[in-house]
Amino acid sequence: MVKFSKELEAQLIPEWKEAFVNYCLLKKQIKKIKISRKPKPASHYPIAHHSDFGRTLFDPVRKLARTFSDKLFSNSEKPEILQVRRRRNSSETGDDVEEIYQTELVQLFSEEDEVKVFFARLDEELNKVNQFHKSKETEFLGRGEILKKQLEILAELKQILSDRKKRNLSGSNSHRSFSSSARNSDFSAGSPGELSETQSETSRTDEIIDALERNGVSFINSATRSKTKGGKPKMSLRVDIPDAVAGAEGGGARTIATATSVLWEELVNNPRSGGGDFINRKKIQCAEKMIRSAFVELYRGLGLLKTYSSLNMIAFTKIMKKFDKVSCQQASSTYLKVVKRSQFISSDKVVRLMDEVESIFTKHFANNDRKKAMKFLKPHQTKDSHMVTFFVGLFTGCFISLFSIYIILAHLSGIFTSGAQVSYMETVYPVFSVFALLSLHMFMYGCNLFMWKNTRINYTFIFEFAPNTALRYRDAFLMGTTFMTSVVAAMVIHLILRAAGFSASQVDTIPGILLLIFICVLICPFDTFYRPTRFCFIRILRNIVCSPFYKVLMVDFFMADQLTSQIPLLRHLESTGCYFMAQSFKTHEYNTCKNGRIYRELAYLISFSPYFWRAMQCIRRWWDESNTDHLINMGKYVSAMVAAGVRITYARESTNLWLTMVLASSVVATIYQLYWDFVKDWGLLNPKSKNPWLRDNLVLRNKNYYYLSIALNLVLRVAWIETIMRFRVSPVQSHLLDFLLASLEVIRRGHWNFYRVENEHLNNVGQFRAVKTVPLPFRDMDSDG
Repeated sequence: MVKFSKELEAQLIPEWKEAFVNYCLLKKQIKKIKISRKPKPASHYPIAHHSDFGRTLFDPVRKLARTFSDKLFSNSEKPEILQVRRRRNSSETGDDVEEIYQTELVQLFSEEDEVKVFFARLDEELNKVNQFHKSKETEFLGRGEILKKQLEILAELKQILSDRKKRNLSGSNSHRSFSSSARNSDFSAGSPGELSETQSETSRTDEIIDALERNGVSFINSATRSKTKGGKPKMSLRVDIPDAVAGAEGGGARTIATATSVLWEELVNNPRSGGGDFINRKKIQCAEKMIRSAFVELYRGLGLLKTYSSLNMIAFTKIMKKFDKVSCQQASSTYLKVVKRSQFISSDKVVRLMDEVESIFTKHFANNDRKKAMKFLKPHQTKDSHMVTFFVGLFTGCFISLFSIYIILAHLSGIFTSGAQVSYMETVYPVFSVFALLSLHMFMYGCNLFMWKNTRINYTFIFEFAPNTALRYRDAFLMGTTFMTSVVAAMVIHLILRAAGFSASQVDTIPGILLLIFICVLICPFDTFYRPTRFCFIRILRNIVCSPFYKVLMVDFFMADQLTSQIPLLRHLESTGCYFMAQSFKTHEYNTCKNGRIYRELAYLISFSPYFWRAMQCIRRWWDESNTDHLINMGKYVSAMVAAGVRITYARESTNLWLTMVLASSVVATIYQLYWDFVKDWGLLNPKSKNPWLRDNLVLRNKNYYYLSIALNLVLRVAWIETIMRFRVSPVQSHLLDFLLASLEVIRRGHWNFYRVENEHLNNVGQFRAVKTVPLPFRDMDSDG
């Protein structure tokens, strides 16, 4: 049977962990009470010191008499062994009132210090839970009111657009009839019926605008509304559309159609022909999606708060039952009555708001289809399948077997020993290296997911992944093992066909076919092979390449950091592209690409690109957040660009001058990177921390893991020394050594990932941030300043 402490640890909300009742602390205090109430060992004093020595014949009679008296007077009212008093404390502003619970021990436990300490801490935990619940309840109720106001504004805007559409249709019809009547008479001012209809439409629009202004919508020049020739009000609505819009289906995905729209002007304006109506309608749809996403997050937060209440109630019940068992008294009934009357249990505002959100969402966003609404509000998380585990084991076994076969075939053919096989390493090796490095990165990501899950790090919330489509560690392992098994199988087939005497021009197309298959699977539009993950990956890559033009999210710069560790992979893609486009696989003249000027210059561009994209993300974050730390972070990537460029030049011109420049630039970049890794990204090396040179809060219980990780990251960061020492014996061994160093960098990046997300998770925990704050489309007038 699993202990409740472990069940509580597994079910609590990680970001609110500190706000939960400290069950383990109270449990330890009960153990102290148990120890203090144990009978003291027999004294060595003489027997004469004891007044009641031994047992007598009257003991059974006394016991019977005591039992009879207890039953006789059982109906009489007994005084409570404890009293829990509630007092109200007003805040400094006087607007808020806090309820503080304090237990008084009436008779039985008044002299026991350990019991006093227990109830004092129990009161502290109850007050903590109550205050946190009240603060979150107030926050979510405020969000609910704001969302209802936003929904009212959206409904009024829809009504305006609907009226305007009807007016356009009726206006075109009346214009044709008016033109025919004008030719028969000189009356050009319109009939009284038409004027009254226009006035009624104008007055209705004015009423809607006044209602919107009361709800906080700011209209430009609303105080002096001018009118057009048609008698319609001339005005414009100011509405904010952020760059990133949290979507219910995509779990925080962007709305691409409105990424460049920052401000809506003239939404309710004179009717225009052509695309005006389309733009307004699209913007209304975008605003509706934003409000819908905010309702989904509100409902999720309310569900978390409901779980918070139930888990804490169970914890209080369990701890009081343990106290009753140790003290042999019935104190739990008295205290639990107070707990049930406290704020976090007695308040029904959360449940009522959840019901209200369900009805609003069903009515406005699901066409009164409750089943459809609950799919948005309560997305079902797919359970881990045993079939996934089976195939992971199957492909792992296949990979090991095929790799062993490949090693034997390569040894027999002399690929890694004979100088005559240099063409194989220059042509086929880069393509297979791309897949090998990609598979290794996928495997390291699977290890990250496994560790985050086991340490209760809420990575899906940090990356804003949809819970029902987020990749799990078994899925990552399945993708990696499947990928690597396919690659090794292609390598084995390639060697077998070469040994069988097939022409090299035919055999060497196998790597290109494998690359083409991978690209087709990546962009496959059908709902197979983890389509949400594939499309999310493509979308993130697009955001990285276009970094200055998109608001940077956590997942964007996290993926951009992964690319900075995959520069060898990008260089291999360059050589592979040149190899096939120049049709070198037919002539086997691999020097065609290596000696080309464009190819040599592209090496700089490809080596610079990941650092450049990451620097652009830092600039965009500085522009959005006005935080100078992002500019300092940009300097780290600029220094890495300089070091990468100097190393490439030194590889071509091995002079003492370039060697000095390599040493200087690489040392500066490495120190910069190490400082940012340890201090900023990992939050370590804090001299004032209670954990020496770490941080106050640690997810891993063993501190030695952090010290070892610091040393490992330091060693792997200085792998660039190999470019200076040049431990190379032959071209084949040189390629293998480069692949080894590239693999070590991928491993270092996977190792870095865990602590980077751990630090982000602890920042969320410190701020009790468990629910996303979705930007809303309609700006309040007070926010305009």
